Amino acid sequence: MTTSRTMNTIALVQKNSLPSLVQKELERMILAGDLVAGDKLNEVSLADMLGVSRGPVREAFRALEEAGLVLQEKNCGVFVRQISVEEADEIYEVRAVLDELIGRKLAATIKPAQVQELRTLLDRMDGMVTLGDIDGYLKLNLHFHDSLVQFTANKKLLHTYRRLVNELNLFRRSALAQKGSLPTSTGEHHKIVDAIANGDAQAAGDIMREHAVAGRKRMHQAQVQAAAGGAVAASN
Repeated sequence: MTTSRTMNTIALVQKNSLPSLVQKELERMILAGDLVAGDKLNEVSLADMLGVSRGPVREAFRALEEAGLVLQEKNCGVFVRQISVEEADEIYEVRAVLDELIGRKLAATIKPAQVQELRTLLDRMDGMVTLGDIDGYLKLNLHFHDSLVQFTANKKLLHTYRRLVNELNLFRRSALAQKGSLPTSTGEHHKIVDAIANGDAQAAGDIMREHAVAGRKRMHQAQVQAAAGGAVAASN
């Protein structure tokens, strides 16, 4: 067992550079909510925690800033990015346009094996809805949309889209945590795959654009609920 685990670790290190591995772990912690918006990232403590020198952590910070997940402030340090509602609105507007493009493109080019991969993901997402597992659903949701973009085979689109998704992640968990949001969201995903699989470019583009617009509405509803909850707490 130990030998097998060691060999897997060696293979992972051989396949990825050390800064890349550090970046992936910090990205996982941010997307999982272990590191939240506004948190200051301490280079020394993170290096100690991950068992690496400060160099790979410093390089990982630069890559995470490029990915839109952290912000380096001169003479202040590195922080997990905080996205305002106004900026999130702008991101959703851009994402809606890209989603429409993705839907139209995939309706004309997707392969049967890729459709099956998406349906398998949907089955797993349906399982998370049944369990009420928000974190599990969010992870699969990110995988689902990332797969859609990868299937377009457009590297520039993939790079741009991933940054937008990273920046929105802090809002999306609270939006999906609202009562009834998970079944609604997964229902929208089923419609997307059906339209793409049917080769209906118009419907696929429209549904994907509407899905982004609906996500924006869920974000605003979550903000209103959070504000109401804070007001109640302050009055108690």
